[in-house]
Amino acid sequence: MRHALALALLLWLGGCSLLPDLQDETRGWSAQKLYTEAKAALSEGDYDKAIKYYETLEARFPYGRYAQQAQLEIAYAYYKSRETASALAAADRFIKLHPNHPHVDYAYYLKGLINFNDDLGFLGYLVTQDLSDRDPQAARDAFEAFKELVTRFPESRYTPDALARMNYLLDALAKHEAAVAHYYYRRGAYVAAVNRAQNLLKQYPQAPANEDALAILWASYDKLGLTELRDDARRILERNFPQSAYLRGKQPGNPRPWYQFW
Repeated sequence: MRHALALALLLWLGGCSLLPDLQDETRGWSAQKLYTEAKAALSEGDYDKAIKYYETLEARFPYGRYAQQAQLEIAYAYYKSRETASALAAADRFIKLHPNHPHVDYAYYLKGLINFNDDLGFLGYLVTQDLSDRDPQAARDAFEAFKELVTRFPESRYTPDALARMNYLLDALAKHEAAVAHYYYRRGAYVAAVNRAQNLLKQYPQAPANEDALAILWASYDKLGLTELRDDARRILERNFPQSAYLRGKQPGNPRPWYQFW
């Protein structure tokens, strides 16, 4: 038995010598070589490898143009690999370290994109959960990032797209408020419905969802017995949306399916 164990140990030790060398494949690479390989991996969609190379580059060569570019491009690599928190942290870090970098506008744009695509339940996939349960914070964060880009860099190549996304986000956020107001109305929480409808009108005064907000105010005030406010809401609805289906008998609290808001 002792001899058998000794033989097994010898065979195992011998097998270890056949294992591939585990030393870091990037040992001895220059900053340029690391950056070139990271860029190639990024272009090929191998985001994990790109992240590894970028991290190695910054650790070994923390100064210089390659390190700066790596700090920006790793944010994109994290974004593409759906590591949202790491992507945002990397973009924020780049902005903090290099506020005057010629490509810092892209960092702001990337922050907006990351948040824009983050809340899939709010802006994308159809699920059974009621929209009122969704938290649109990612959409708000995306809007603020795009707004900062547009304000700081009005001539940036990314500004036109940021503006288009901002308009979309404003419309989406307004429709979210309308959906929540409908939700409260359906459940008889008329004061809460009024508050959300008023918030919509105040924050998004030009949004098409104002039609829903005014209809909810009209119906909620009626349920609360506030006839003067009810009539005021109806008059405003008639003046701004004369073709509204609500004026033809459509009932608040039962809007089109929430996913059709988008």
